Amino acid sequence: MRLLLIRHGQTPSNVKFLLDTAVPGAGLTELGERQAVALPEALAGEAVDAMYASTLIRTQLTAAPLAEVRGLDVQVRDGIREVSAGDLEMRGDPESAHTYMTTLFAWAAGDTELRMPGGENGVEALGRFDSVVAEAADSGAGTVVMVSHGAAIRMWAAARADNVDVPFAAEHRLDNTGVVVLEGSPADGWKAVSWAGAVVAAAGPGAGSGPAGEALHG
Repeated sequence: MRLLLIRHGQTPSNVKFLLDTAVPGAGLTELGERQAVALPEALAGEAVDAMYASTLIRTQLTAAPLAEVRGLDVQVRDGIREVSAGDLEMRGDPESAHTYMTTLFAWAAGDTELRMPGGENGVEALGRFDSVVAEAADSGAGTVVMVSHGAAIRMWAAARADNVDVPFAAEHRLDNTGVVVLEGSPADGWKAVSWAGAVVAAAGPGAGSGPAGEALHG
């Protein structure tokens, strides 16, 4: 299966660098709306068979223009929503951002029992995302679009793609409507084909040292 993980368009909380992860969350800014409208052309070369979005409204708004052009229904699933910020919800200070990103990248590195302060742990976060990917794979669709969230996509890709490690995912931001393309299956594993338009061969030295200083939420 070819899996396109797409971060939603810009939101007011993105502009303010806030950890906005609760349902239903913020809508899109005017720029975010334009980013969503641009997706059909950006993905014109992809033969999309199925589309999913999270329970946060910003992903559904982002998916809508592409779904309309392709004549597809958007399947809304809680499993691909953003990593819950717990006690850090709606905070925008550097310490909170660092705690949030450090925790989710620890999950990707294997420390899945670690819990976000007041929130979920890695077993729960990865498990719910895995369940939606498995559902899509079981459907028989060849190419699937999932409109999700920056932190969730980077965490899941670092944990599940053979050629993406934590330093790579920590260093490589995913801007609004950025796309990570993977190929594979839950049974055989995943390989990242491209990350925000750049080819991914393998995560190697110099890919990044960690999540400190991140300001990419939701």
